[in-house]
Amino acid sequence: MEKAIKLKVRKDLNSQQQLNIIRLKGSLISKGYTEIIHILDQDDEFHINSFETPDETKSEVQEFIKAFITRENLADTISLFK
Repeated sequence: MEKAIKLKVRKDLNSQQQLNIIRLKGSLISKGYTEIIHILDQDDEFHINSFETPDETKSEVQEFIKAFITRENLADTISLFK
């Protein structure tokens, strides 16, 4: 069964933050975790990015995202959304 992973992304980003978010999304696609990422407005401050991934890779994907956020110092920019 497919499971959605949601990311809460701040709208007001500087150019480096934008580049890092694009790199994260590109990495998710190139690693085969998903083929498409959907983007919806949450409010004036945030977008919600969501994608489907198989159950067997969900934990791996979440760990990859958390490590990327930590490595690129993006904790105030993007987070896993529940």
